[in-house]
Amino acid sequence: MSVWRGTALLRQKNGANIDMSRQKSYFIGANICLRVNKRCVVPKKLPHDLTTRIEAEVAQHPNGVGIDELHTALAEIVSRRTLQRRLALLLGERLVSTGEGRAIKYRLAPVTGNANIALQAASSYASGEVYIPTSVEGAEVKAYVRQPIQGRKPVGYDRAFLDAYRPNETHYLTAEIREHLHNIGRSPAAERPAGTYARDVLGRLLIDLSWASSQLEGNTYTRLDTQNLIERGQAAAGKDRREAQMILNHKAAIELLVEQADEIGFNCFTFNNLHALLSENLLADPGESGRLRNRIVEVSGTVFHPLGIPQEIDTHFAKLLDKAAAIDDAFEQAFFVMVHIPYLQPYVDVNKRVSRLGVNIPLIRHNLCPLSFIDVPERAYVDGTLGVYELQRVDLLRDVFVWAYERSCQRYMAIRDTVAEPDPVRLRQREAIITIVAEIVRGQQAPDVAIVRAIATSLVPSEDRDRVVALVMDDLARLHEGNVTRYRLRLSEYRAWQPMQQAGAA
Repeated sequence: MSVWRGTALLRQKNGANIDMSRQKSYFIGANICLRVNKRCVVPKKLPHDLTTRIEAEVAQHPNGVGIDELHTALAEIVSRRTLQRRLALLLGERLVSTGEGRAIKYRLAPVTGNANIALQAASSYASGEVYIPTSVEGAEVKAYVRQPIQGRKPVGYDRAFLDAYRPNETHYLTAEIREHLHNIGRSPAAERPAGTYARDVLGRLLIDLSWASSQLEGNTYTRLDTQNLIERGQAAAGKDRREAQMILNHKAAIELLVEQADEIGFNCFTFNNLHALLSENLLADPGESGRLRNRIVEVSGTVFHPLGIPQEIDTHFAKLLDKAAAIDDAFEQAFFVMVHIPYLQPYVDVNKRVSRLGVNIPLIRHNLCPLSFIDVPERAYVDGTLGVYELQRVDLLRDVFVWAYERSCQRYMAIRDTVAEPDPVRLRQREAIITIVAEIVRGQQAPDVAIVRAIATSLVPSEDRDRVVALVMDDLARLHEGNVTRYRLRLSEYRAWQPMQQAGAA
């Protein structure tokens, strides 16, 4: 349609008698701006936070709100038709409806099954702050930790907090919440070997969890920066090298959890190695990596003072892991770790990162959807953690945990059908492939079919051998600094072999 014809149609539609000789048209990007009596009619660009703003408006009407009232409040940012479409998409996940036809009303869905849930998004949005739905109890915690630090009472580590927890008798997550999380987190791989589902989404999980967990530590890498670093080994220009190190450390730790899903558990070996991977090249004293702390530490931004006696740290850490291991429910187990690892502060630093990956241990082992912490607002996470530190109350952190898991499930279940079926030979001969690649690299051998086949002869049965050789050759061609740990190689080993890889490619 021509610009002038469009203007004529606009005149006809509005019943206006416009002098076309006075009108001007402008092109703005791909949109046509029609200048009519000094007013510019441009299609509305939807705000990126439209869903949040709809939910915030609905939250102000606990008894329900109709489309007319909603559109009146949001008319400046969305058309009625677009609002109707967005509401239809949100039904069942974020909203529920009552009534029919013009009498239909929308309310927030009770996502945790708790009748006391009350969304605080409206006030958060009004203040320009991105937050999460919080329970009444969570809001109380939030109100306390938001006081100036001078108004909060200094506290130390309360040994009774851990002692009072009785596995399978005490529950931080209600039965309703646990049932809800199992319902949304169940995967098609439930009956398959531990870690199967996490391997199916590993490429996405490595990027999402590495990025989101690092963001909660103040890392400024974008998701695209993170993807380039993990998939191509390309560090973002102008960024602190420690930020790249933090992300690569997450990647190595996640690979450990997924690749050794049937061996990891709630024991010192697993958690100390998690800490060693997550803290590599980030501590002032490298000797403290993978070891429980033997000195006093302070936590900034809080009146909480962690336990300072090394012998007691050892004792309470062992007790913490014993209790975690005894918990039957995977989600209760995960949340228990999220609460107590940061509270004890068993390591000199990197405790919250250890807890966020530790959360995923039971989820990976039970083939449940992993928790990536994607889109979790940093302030909500910090407030919830402070509530544990200063009040020994888990309410707000529980709200964060439930919201974060729902968000992760929405993401991974949405991509579930787009994930390619794992290559059966790669799955069956995974250890042999890792061994062959590592032997080629460590032995400074050329990526040659004959050499690969000679090594494979003693490791792979004849029916799989041709396919394994092809897979190994492909893996050797794609090997880079961002994925060497998958083959249990050191970066120095890969760099020493890299000229041979480049010669093979030439």
